[in-house]
Amino acid sequence: MKRKNIKRETFNWFKSLLVAFVIALFIRTFFVGNFKIPTTSMVPTLKVGDRLLSFNIIYKIREPQRGEVIIFKFPERKKFLVKRLIALPNERVMIKDGKIYINGNVVNDSKINCRYYFSFGEYGVEKEIEVPPDSYYVLGDNSFNSDDSRFWGFVPKKNLIGKALFIYWPPWRMGFIK
Repeated sequence: MKRKNIKRETFNWFKSLLVAFVIALFIRTFFVGNFKIPTTSMVPTLKVGDRLLSFNIIYKIREPQRGEVIIFKFPERKKFLVKRLIALPNERVMIKDGKIYINGNVVNDSKINCRYYFSFGEYGVEKEIEVPPDSYYVLGDNSFNSDDSRFWGFVPKKNLIGKALFIYWPPWRMGFIK
């Protein structure tokens, strides 16, 4: 009798563990991503070694918004990148004298205009270019050390993974990403 209870309890324990694993896998696949920052391209917002969580389903619910820190798959390098979204589809963007212009107007978004953007690169630097439909223009917050849309162009909507949401490591940098 005692042996039957042990088998039953062991079976129930493994069943619970399997259910928890499937639920965690589902959440990880569709809702939350985990990423590590490898470069200085997003300093001071994100630093090398920061680990962050992303909200992966958000862009299936709504459109991305200017100023958000987004995660996307870089097509040619087969890796994930984290950058700040600057211009939306069908907008005209230009970087001149350290300022970003969208449709001819200086950007007044507090998440964007607090940085100085260097005018070097090919796309949107010193000349106005239009962001194609279903694409986005992104920049690193540390524009001096960022490989971004100024150099390789636009991010297709299909490559978006999610919105960078929360730094969870190291503990002293823990907090929501602005």
